[in-house]
Amino acid sequence: MSQPGLAASPRGTITNPSMAASPMKRLLSLDVLRGITICFMIMVNDNGGAGSWGFMNHAEWNGLTPTDLVFPTFVFVMGVSIVFAFEARLGKGAPRGQLAKHTVIRALVLICFGILVNSFPYFHLDHMRFYGVLQRIGICYLVAGLFYLYDSRAWTKVAALVTALVGYWVLVRWVPVPGMGTPGQDLPFMDMNRNLVSWIDQHLFPYHLYLYSPDHNVRDPEGMLSNLPAIGTALMGVLTGIWLRSSRAVSAKALGLLAGCVASLAIGYAWSLEFPLNKNMWTSSFVLVAGGYSLLVLLLAFWAIEVMGWRKVWTYPWIVFGSNAIAAYMFSELTPSLIWMVKLHDGGRAVTLEEWLMRHFYTQVFPTGWAQFGWSATFAAFCFIPVWILYRRKIFLKV
Repeated sequence: MSQPGLAASPRGTITNPSMAASPMKRLLSLDVLRGITICFMIMVNDNGGAGSWGFMNHAEWNGLTPTDLVFPTFVFVMGVSIVFAFEARLGKGAPRGQLAKHTVIRALVLICFGILVNSFPYFHLDHMRFYGVLQRIGICYLVAGLFYLYDSRAWTKVAALVTALVGYWVLVRWVPVPGMGTPGQDLPFMDMNRNLVSWIDQHLFPYHLYLYSPDHNVRDPEGMLSNLPAIGTALMGVLTGIWLRSSRAVSAKALGLLAGCVASLAIGYAWSLEFPLNKNMWTSSFVLVAGGYSLLVLLLAFWAIEVMGWRKVWTYPWIVFGSNAIAAYMFSELTPSLIWMVKLHDGGRAVTLEEWLMRHFYTQVFPTGWAQFGWSATFAAFCFIPVWILYRRKIFLKV
């Protein structure tokens, strides 16, 4: 299922920089970036476990690794695609009310899919997790999509972005955590478990969080309050989409992406001195730094594909992945649960198929790090098969 509202086509509109400037109706570079992002997301979510390289793992708390950038890049790309997808449908005469209805339905379906992914295959109601990756994507899509649908002006998105990021910083930094005190005074600022974000989640969905124990309700990396800055990530994508769909020359658009990248990284890293980079809490500085890197990789893809015209061969696997991104993600999340159910006897004990393969093949053939990466790459290639079949049959699933 491709990202909601982001129906991916197997062909992109060729942009010739020598032609007169005109609004772009589709970007092949955006489809490619979506495919690269979902592939890397699959790899880091199944990274081979202990021994995997540091960049294939999330930062434990404060800090940043390439893995931490995958999810926000996906949300950013979704924001860019909202502009192109909505304008395409509006251009064909679709009523705004119909698009709004579809936006709400797709968001709800994504949330339900997320709960399915979290709970499969046992569905333990006592500790069913309601937050998650697809849930956050659904919420960001809903807010950013409806916002753009009824107000396509860029300045309102800038105002909302600034309000979301500054407002979140004020809430996390200055609002006292009930029963604990003010961050930076009564308790450490950005404490791993004692912060306003975790406190809200602990009381809103007790024992339904990503991290919990029978006697200790901890936190969730996709919690309720941190949806606020995550929506900011989607709005950065929307602003980028508005810029790319303008009538400016291709070279001007590329320069705009570069300027946005530099500004986002500079402001984000400067802000991180006060408000640390933290993917778990999706801090405001993290939004800007992650958005800056998203702009950078989009710029590289835009320059290679839309400006230089490098489209053949290398773009194919990423277009295939991107054409059914949500389907690829769902398959990658549900399949490991089935693999773990397959038990093999090894040395007098029952092990999963993954453990058996890691012990008897990957670690025998490759050194530590490469063995885990080999498993991760193999699993991503395995997930490529069903989306390739869909692509070959010209089936592009939407939520």
